[in-house]
Amino acid sequence: MKTASISCAPTRDSKFRIPRERVSVHCTKGKQFPNAFKEDGVRWLASHPLFKEPLQKVAERPSLLEGRKILSSQYILEMNHIEKDFFGNKVLKDVSLRVRPGDIVALIGENGAGKSTIMNILFGMPSIHQTGGFKGEVLIDGEKVNIKSPVEAMKHGIGMVHQEFMLIDGYDVAENIKLNRENTKKTPASVLFGKRLDLVDQKAMHQEARQTLDSLGIDLSDKTRVGSLPVGYKQFVEIARELDKKHTRLIVLDEPTAVLTEKEAEQFLACVRSVAQRGIAFIFISHKLDEVKRNADHIFILRDGEMVGDYNTDELSTIRMSELMVGREVELLNRHSSEEDTTENAEVCLELNHFGVSMPGEVARDINLKIHKGEIFGIGGLAGHGKISIPNGIMGLYPSRGEVKLYGETIDVTKTSETLDKGVAFVSEDRRGVGLMLDESIELNITIAAMKTKNRFVVKRFGIPFYDKKAAVAYADQMIQERDIRGTGHAQPVKSLSGGNQQKVCIARALTLEPDILFVSEPTRGIDIGAKKMILDSLLKLNREKGVTVIITSSELAELRSVCNRIAIVAEGKISGILRSDDEDYKFGLLMSGVKLDQAEKEAEQV
Repeated sequence: MKTASISCAPTRDSKFRIPRERVSVHCTKGKQFPNAFKEDGVRWLASHPLFKEPLQKVAERPSLLEGRKILSSQYILEMNHIEKDFFGNKVLKDVSLRVRPGDIVALIGENGAGKSTIMNILFGMPSIHQTGGFKGEVLIDGEKVNIKSPVEAMKHGIGMVHQEFMLIDGYDVAENIKLNRENTKKTPASVLFGKRLDLVDQKAMHQEARQTLDSLGIDLSDKTRVGSLPVGYKQFVEIARELDKKHTRLIVLDEPTAVLTEKEAEQFLACVRSVAQRGIAFIFISHKLDEVKRNADHIFILRDGEMVGDYNTDELSTIRMSELMVGREVELLNRHSSEEDTTENAEVCLELNHFGVSMPGEVARDINLKIHKGEIFGIGGLAGHGKISIPNGIMGLYPSRGEVKLYGETIDVTKTSETLDKGVAFVSEDRRGVGLMLDESIELNITIAAMKTKNRFVVKRFGIPFYDKKAAVAYADQMIQERDIRGTGHAQPVKSLSGGNQQKVCIARALTLEPDILFVSEPTRGIDIGAKKMILDSLLKLNREKGVTVIITSSELAELRSVCNRIAIVAEGKISGILRSDDEDYKFGLLMSGVKLDQAEKEAEQV
């Protein structure tokens, strides 16, 4: 280790106004010096264009930061007095926020509060500029900018990880991470005729992608096709893509942990904190208030398009956050466990015998279950252990084996239409890929399944069937009101709805089938507290008032325990045990680790 003195001066392309000064730097012999430092000690290690080392190499050298978070008084980003309306519906009203280098800023609010819209403005998304633009101003480093495209946002050092994936399924992991930033190599032709004839350097591209994945601690092959990955791993690829960009200064994270297990989420958030130490700022959009409390420096709270809160994190409890988000006290979910559970003696409505499903990343093996009529049954477990594959296999979306019985009758699950005809409905965890027709209206999304399978919303004229538009509109309006689907009305395309409202449309469509058995996979993923309670309460009401058997697959164990009679825990593709919702906490933890019930009891004695 030696000490050297460097003279730093701004370059033509520098936007940081770095003063000429002499600073002392500890450096290992043979290592490059960072080229730029700020007067107050902020070291722009990962954001300044002159810094040459990849992000992951910086992460391996925390000594440069001396383990402390460095903040600047200068804001990287200011958004002042932002207003936006869609077709006369005002979704943002005089909203302002500020972000400093190295800050982790949380933006929270119910679905439909305006979070996604303000981020779309920042990122220059077409949905903003094709609908009349917005009012207010956006400043980067104190200078007003007009970002009209994602490319312009990236030039300003802004990255974004969307809640809904922006990946190409046919490309592998490395190709998605390096998309539009591919490594190239010279050829004899390109030397003579120009850069356009360079070849893609697949080896270098995969090496750099591998380094980025390793820096996040992700056990995922860089050569795997993204389309074959479960949603949790797709999220990791999205994150890796933004962190792989060498000059990123601000990253927007839209529900980044929604599809991650607790362990994966903590791993990712630790990475975020580490990166923030290097001066990269984050805007963290999340409905997981405990995560916000543990990781954010500052919290902005949106409600109905208005900024109702601007707090340092230590000023707020999670309860107070939720109150500000919804404008009312939040009622905790309660299954009324004091009520006697009579479903154990009821008829078996669904039986699985040695059932297995081959779903990429979610393989189930030798599943044996008996679910009783009128039950609310939960299927839980860690991401990637197979729980999501069970309803997907029953609905014939992925190859399966074994036996499925409905009320004692074996059914052919490869014929999805027959399964639907027998009174089974399914709300997929992939609402945009499977559950919705994004370009179509709320009305058509709600009614089309019942029209095709139940002959509802059909009227015959001269013996010819026609779509009963009047009846469909009336029913859609009813469901919009009952399910609290927030938008401009039944004619609104579902792609313009927030994630939570899209999920409400999916549930409304399933209920329109008037099912006897309803599968709901990850029903509250990426949904705020208010919407979560409404959705779970609607499932409870459906179960109690109409006797529908509800089977919920979820990564949120607390959510399952709040509404379910019994919960099957899936580990390593098999059911490790079935518990009642009020069983001891330790049993759930051990079963999720793959420990059988008898083994769990032995473990408990040793605690």
